[in-house]
Order: sequence, then C-alpha cells, then structure tokens
Amino acid sequence: MTAQSDTRKPRHVGRGESIRLLLAPARIRESLSVAPRPPLRNAAVAGMQVSISVLIAVALAHFSPWAHLEGFTALGALAALFGRFAPAGRRMRIVALAGALLLVSVGLPSLVAHAGASPASMLLCLALLAGALTVAVTQWRIGGPGAVIFVFAASAALGPVDSWDTVVVRTALTAAGVAVALIVCRLTDGLRSDSTPPSPAPGSVRPTGHWLIAAGRVALCTAIASMLAHAAALPFPAWAAIGATAVLQGGHLHITMHRAVQRMVGTVLGAAVAGLILANHPSFWIVLLAVVVLQFITEVVIGFNYAFGLVFVTPMALLMTSLASPAAASAMPMARVLDTALGAVVGIAFALVFSTMDDRVHLATHHARKQPG
Repeated sequence: MTAQSDTRKPRHVGRGESIRLLLAPARIRESLSVAPRPPLRNAAVAGMQVSISVLIAVALAHFSPWAHLEGFTALGALAALFGRFAPAGRRMRIVALAGALLLVSVGLPSLVAHAGASPASMLLCLALLAGALTVAVTQWRIGGPGAVIFVFAASAALGPVDSWDTVVVRTALTAAGVAVALIVCRLTDGLRSDSTPPSPAPGSVRPTGHWLIAAGRVALCTAIASMLAHAAALPFPAWAAIGATAVLQGGHLHITMHRAVQRMVGTVLGAAVAGLILANHPSFWIVLLAVVVLQFITEVVIGFNYAFGLVFVTPMALLMTSLASPAAASAMPMARVLDTALGAVVGIAFALVFSTMDDRVHLATHHARKQPG
C-alpha cells in the first residue's frame, strides 16, 4: 500500500499548476470550513486575561499626564495573549518574552522615527523587524498568536517622534502594559486547564532552512507589500505589512491560501463593524469597553475559523488605533480592507514564487487527497 501510494505521489509540480490548485473552489471552501469545537477553557481564560489587562492598563494611562499615548499601554497588555497552552511553569516566561518583544517592537521604530527617518525608511525598518520577529517567535517557541501581534505594535510606533521624551514615554507605557499583563496572568493562571493545544497552534509559523533565509523572506515580502501601499498613497501602508506577515505564517501553500481568504473575509466584515461603531463618534470609555469585549470574543471564536477571529480583531485593532489617531478614524475601515487585500495578494505571490518543489508537491498531494472518491 505504501509503495503504491509513493508511485502515485506527484514528482514534479510547476508554479502554474500550483496557482490552479490554490484557486480551486475546494481550497476556498476548505478555508471557510468550521473546525470541530476546540478546547474553549484556555481560550476563554486568555481572552479574560488580556481583556482585564487592557482595561486596567489603558484606564490608568488615561488618568496620567500621557493620556494621548494611552494606546501603547494597550499594546503592552497584549503580552497576556501568549502561552495559553504552556505548562504552568513556562507560561509566565512566555508572557515575559512576549513583553520583551513588544518593547522592542515599540522602542526601535520610535528611535528610528526620532532620528528623522522618512516614511519609506520607516516602512523598511518595519519590514526588517517583521522578519526578525517572525524568527524570534519560532526560535523561542512563543507560539500563537504569532509575530503578527508584534508587527502590529511596531506599526503603531511609526508615527513622528518630536523628542526623546516621546521615545521614553512610549516605551515606558508599553512596559507598564506588560507589567499589568504579567500581574493579571500570575493572579489568574490557575484558571487554565492542562489541555494540550491544537496542532499547529494558531498563529504558528514554520520557517524552513536557515533562520537568516527565513527572516529575509518575511522581511522582503513585507517590504514589497508596504512599499506598494505607500506608492499607491494608501493612508496606512504598514497595515499591508501586517497582512503579508499574517499570510506567511502558514506552514504550507494551502495554509497560506486559507489565511489569505480568511483574512480577507474577516477583515471586510470586521471593517463594516468598525465603521458602524466609529460613525457614531463613541467616547473614550465606549471605545475601551468595545475593545475589551471584542478581544474576549476573538479568543473564544478564533479556534473555529481564523476568519471568525478577524471579524472581531479588525474592529478591535481599528478602535485601538483610533485612541492614538482620532482624526483618522473615519478613513480607517476602508484603508484596512485595501491594505489587507494588498498584503494578502503579495503574501500568496511571494510564498508561491519562493516555494520549493516539496512545497508544491505537498499542495498537489493535499488537493488529491481532498477530492471526492
């Protein structure tokens, strides 16, 4: 039986054939399928932990002299998202590592911005960070939700910096958010179960080959996506880099396609939700409450399908961004859709162009296995 299967396994699959397989209706249907009910306890606990962390961190910053930078405390609090399935003795270490990467994600772009870098140079800095962060997440086994959270944090730090004080305050507020996350996780981690995570864990990435090559691929792809968005005069080109990073977290070509479809569907629906909320010009406290609720729902539903999570992640991310840039709020939903679409297309194209023969054979084998009969 094994020998017969081996003889039927395709030996050569070109990129043209791979494009056809990726665009097959079966791949689209597969990307929108609902997974069996995942373990919800740890997801709900993680959602509760990060929601409480964001609520406390942002509320404290709101009453500080640096309320205009309160969004950075929310970014630091996202450290609570990581390590939900880790053993009790390792969970806090993962949260601390995630917190350290969040500090780098905010601090380094802030320093580059303070040095007077141009918008294009800032996007190249973001691309280099995306490559390095993707590999760091994998090598340090930080797990889901993966490097996209850190790239999102870095994108928030691309704005102009007028003084050293701003660099210090941004980093300090992020550190405060991380500290809140560590305290909340320490106090509530006993609520988690000892169940093992799904395989692969959501947001995981499996870079192939030498770590430098893996980092270079992600960096080049995110640079192309963000620079195309910049050339097209899209208002938030860094979001294209986020989309490309998220798509490239798939370990195989068909997973990359799934990510792209799921991200597009979820982003379109989520942007509509965000548009409805922002059109009513909500107060600070309504925005904060919405972020907290959306974050919790995201963690509960994302295990069923990545698109479900994006329906709630998208408005949450836009509302968090609106805390830092209220004047740009009305333009954000449509910009998010356009940047996500651009990032997804570039990510798929990049994954295909740089795919190995093994990658394409795996796609063809997967496609054949999923055919009826």
